[in-house]
Amino acid sequence: MRDTLALILGGGQGSRLFPLTQLRSKPAVPIGGKYRLIDVPISNCLHADLRRIFVLTQFNSASLNRHVNSAYRMDTFSSGFVEILAAEQTPESTAWFQGTADAVRKAARHFAQHDAEYYLILAGDHLYRMDYGQLLDAHIDRQADVTIAAMPVNVDDATGMGIFTFDWRGAIQQFEEKPNTTRLAAIGRSAPAGSTFLQLDDERPFVASMGIYVFTRDVLFELLEQQAGMDFGRELIPAALDRYRVVAHLHKGYWADVGTVESFYDANIMLTQTDAPFSFYDHRRPIYTHARFLPPSRISGGRMERALVAEGCHIDHADLQDSVIGIRTTIGAGATVRRSVLLGADIYDAPTHGHPSGVPLGIGPGVELDRVIVDKNARIGEGARLTNAQGRRDFDGPGYYIREGILIVPKGAVIPPGTVV
Repeated sequence: MRDTLALILGGGQGSRLFPLTQLRSKPAVPIGGKYRLIDVPISNCLHADLRRIFVLTQFNSASLNRHVNSAYRMDTFSSGFVEILAAEQTPESTAWFQGTADAVRKAARHFAQHDAEYYLILAGDHLYRMDYGQLLDAHIDRQADVTIAAMPVNVDDATGMGIFTFDWRGAIQQFEEKPNTTRLAAIGRSAPAGSTFLQLDDERPFVASMGIYVFTRDVLFELLEQQAGMDFGRELIPAALDRYRVVAHLHKGYWADVGTVESFYDANIMLTQTDAPFSFYDHRRPIYTHARFLPPSRISGGRMERALVAEGCHIDHADLQDSVIGIRTTIGAGATVRRSVLLGADIYDAPTHGHPSGVPLGIGPGVELDRVIVDKNARIGEGARLTNAQGRRDFDGPGYYIREGILIVPKGAVIPPGTVV
């Protein structure tokens, strides 16, 4: 894959993932106890022997920079790299990235000099495992100018994605970005009777773009230069249908866009199930991340059911159910953690002096958590009960937020002992 360059889009402000993106970019958000979202597309690239990777960012990129630089160091004697391209003001433009296509257009001054026949454009906030080699082979075999990874979806998912329509041969006829339910009803089934592209069922009658594109070099630069528009899905891809050969490549495995609080929460809780459609471990294609050299987790007692516990934790006679416990998490005696996602900690509490709040790092004794996301380095005092008992959908409280019915304790927050939410 030496003739392919990968471009991973870091996304914008990530407001739908607030407050998890309050201090970091979306690709830097932790997931699965020990990973970060950016690890997914980078690992998929490495397994496809794609070793030249740019990550395009502009918002809260410091955390992402540290992770990428510490986790992905290529062989000194190879030409491979994983490099951050942050948005910048230049003599040609003082504006920041305005969309996916605009990000690639403005970053082209840095990657155009690299010898590449194909460009693989990826998102940094998706959870999936894909063989990019098969995607690129399909692009070449079908003599395509643009290839879009696609998957069948239901009506609810279709309103938030780019939807294809096909002719009777299965060729892309039209592309619409995030159509509303009225428009979906007009579109009907994506593939008419006799289509050779794929067999659709009643539960997933539409075919959607996964936001993964392969461009042949000349086509990408022609589109970026000649076609006005800031976004691939809304403007450049629809414009390319009349000018270039644009094809879809069907992905048959698991895929999730974790760009909202609810989807992020659901993806993590899914990982705790024995029949989960996605696992971070695969002996052939594992997901890589920063090697931290932490000790094994110490569990003094308690009960665990369907829980993922990362390394470096200390759990003291706690009850864990359907939860993800991130690195370096401390859980006190008698605590109950149900249907919750704990992102862990960057440090351990210093033995010589405590925090100004007097609340130790982690989950205190007797704490009850139910359907909660606890961000890194948070401190939840003894006896606190965070269960959203009033069933709020969206609310801002002292030291916490509620979004889509999920209670979130932000990074570094302190919940005083005895707090009840």
